[in-house]
Amino acid sequence: MQDIQLTRTFINFAKTECKGSSELYEFLSLKVAEDDVLLDLCQSVQKGQPVPNLLFGAVHYLLLKGNEHLLRSYYPSITNPSKDIDSRTFSSFKDFCNKYRDEIISILESKRVQTNEVRRCGYLYPIFSWIYNETEKPLSLIEIGTSAGLQLLWDHYSYSYGTAETFGTKDAHLHITSEVRGDHFPKLRSESPPIASKIGLDLTISDLSNPEDYLWLQALIWPEHQERLELFHNAAECLKEHPVKLVEGDGVQLLRDAAQTMPEDSVICIFHTHVANQIPAESKYELLEKIAEIGRERDVFHIYNNMWDRQLHLDYYKNGEEFKNTIGDTDGHGRWFEWNL
Repeated sequence: MQDIQLTRTFINFAKTECKGSSELYEFLSLKVAEDDVLLDLCQSVQKGQPVPNLLFGAVHYLLLKGNEHLLRSYYPSITNPSKDIDSRTFSSFKDFCNKYRDEIISILESKRVQTNEVRRCGYLYPIFSWIYNETEKPLSLIEIGTSAGLQLLWDHYSYSYGTAETFGTKDAHLHITSEVRGDHFPKLRSESPPIASKIGLDLTISDLSNPEDYLWLQALIWPEHQERLELFHNAAECLKEHPVKLVEGDGVQLLRDAAQTMPEDSVICIFHTHVANQIPAESKYELLEKIAEIGRERDVFHIYNNMWDRQLHLDYYKNGEEFKNTIGDTDGHGRWFEWNL
């Protein structure tokens, strides 16, 4: 008997996340949604984890490790050129899952979706530019759900938004392009705002010097997305040159102590992208209360999405007064964003 909620999850993933982005995952998602055996396999996923991302990540991970199977020929990340989707694509996928069922279950039970989507820095840069213009103070960064910390390096990347101008670190090895949609265009600083301090918090830190962790983050990148893969590799190289402090533990519980380490003459910026959907509801309310407590003592800005909806938000406390802003919709992988500030 099918798990109706899980069926809907895969259908929704196909239609809202994969359509126009990954033909392979869109096709497989719709097929998995109808298959009791694979839906049963997904029962091994840890509570709160995005099930489709974790299942497809587990399969991709085993393929990248070298597990032999016909399925490899359908993955552009492994076989170039890859086979077009045909009548054997799903049967190959299901056979692979049956053949390596125990290994897949072990991954589903132990790993988390921790995609370091570097291109999301394309919409973080305008926000941090706006905060600095508003406060004229150096920024102290706290990222919740940081994984390997690649988004904490946003000040070491360069950016362009459909014009001839380049923003950020001009001689950066990693360049991010993104499209601004809507009637407004952000006021961008030519150079990155000054950073006073930065720290990343995560239940499970990803150590990119560990080949296992590196391969897992690579496996979470969708097979067709060569540009995302290149950004990931370049950001990993940048991390070697600019290591950041990463602390393992519950980000909500660690937040207060982390904020107290930030220089007094800086403004605290707490941010998380596509992480809050993995945070239990009671912890979300606790997070907001902790930020409010910090806001009663000093200025603090909170940048987030996937908390209550998919939109990007900027809420903050300045001089003890609370402000709330909805910046707009974003593409999940940072290819475009709306700007309403």
